[in-house]
Amino acid sequence: MTVRIGIIGAGIMGADHAKIFAEDLPGAELRLVVDASADRAETLARAYGAGAGTDADALIARADIDAVLIASPDFTHAPLTKACLAAGKPVLCEKPLSPLSSECLEVMAAEEASGRQSVQLGFMRRYDQSYQEMRGALRDGLIGRAVMMHNFHRNVENPAADFTADMAITNSAPHEFDATRFVLGTDYVAVTAFSPQLASGRVGPVVMVLETDQGQVVTIEVNNNAAYGYDVRGELVGETGAVSLSAPLHSRIDRGLQQVTTYAADWRPRFAEAYRRQNRAFIDFVRSGVFPADGANAWDGYAASVIAEAGVTSLKEGRRVVVEMIAQPDFYRKRTD
Repeated sequence: MTVRIGIIGAGIMGADHAKIFAEDLPGAELRLVVDASADRAETLARAYGAGAGTDADALIARADIDAVLIASPDFTHAPLTKACLAAGKPVLCEKPLSPLSSECLEVMAAEEASGRQSVQLGFMRRYDQSYQEMRGALRDGLIGRAVMMHNFHRNVENPAADFTADMAITNSAPHEFDATRFVLGTDYVAVTAFSPQLASGRVGPVVMVLETDQGQVVTIEVNNNAAYGYDVRGELVGETGAVSLSAPLHSRIDRGLQQVTTYAADWRPRFAEAYRRQNRAFIDFVRSGVFPADGANAWDGYAASVIAEAGVTSLKEGRRVVVEMIAQPDFYRKRTD
C-alpha cells in the first residue's frame, strides 16, 4: 500500500519532511503541499512532482490524501489536528501539539471520541540512536537506578528578533521535556527556572531544574545565543554508572598544531536520521493502524505543554512551580499496558 501524503506548511520543516517522504521512503507518495504562500507551496511541490495549494481544509478533505503532515505555525497545530481527526485522517504533527495545554485537552477529547489513536507528535528525538541507547542502558540495568539527567540544548542565535526567554521554554525546551520523559519513563512534579543575563542584551540561557515523580532531578539548559554552533548534549546518571549522548561525527581535521571538528548551524544534520526513522514509523502506523511503540502521542504533547506553562510561570515569578496534570486517560495507556 502506497501512503499518499499531504503536507501543510512549506517552510523549513515542511520542506525537510517533503524530501523525506518523496526521496527516502519508498512506501510514501507526496501528493499535495499547501501553504499560506502560494509561491512557497508551488516551489516546494514542483521539486517533488506534487500538487500545490493554499487551502489546508481542502487538503484534509481530499479522498486521495491518506495521511497529513502538519508543519505550519504553532498556533495552527491544534485546529488542524482536530480537522484531521474529524476527517478520519492519521496525522503527524510537528511539536508543539499546541502552546496551550487547554487546546491539547481538546485534541485529546476529539481523538478519544473517534475511538482510535490517529495523532503522532513530532518529537523525533525518540528515534535518535543516542537517546535510544541511553534509554536501553537504563532499561537493561547497566547503570542501576536513574538518579539525575542533564540536558544541554544550544543554538547559534535567536531564531527571530522577537524571541524571548519564555519562548526558549515553550518552543525549544519541549524536545528536552519529552526526551527525558521517554528515557526515564517518568513525569515531572515541579520545575524551577532561571535565566542569567547576557551583556549583549540578547536572550540569555534558560536553566530549569525539574523534579520527577520517581524522585530524580533533571536539569535542562536552553541557550539560544550560544554563538559557536548547534549543540545538544545529555548525560544520564545512575547509581552504578552513567551514559552520555554522542552526536554523529563524520570527520576531524588535524592541521597547524590543532585538532578541529565542526558544529552544524542548526538541528537538521544532527537529527536527520531521527526524522527519517520517525516518518518511516508514521507510514507503518498509517498502513497498520498500530501506534508506533516509540512514537509520541497527544498525551505526550499535552504533558510537554503543561511542563512548559509551569516553566514560564516559574521564570516570571522566581519560584518553584508544581506541575499539575490531569490523570492519564486509559485511552493513552493502551499502547504501553
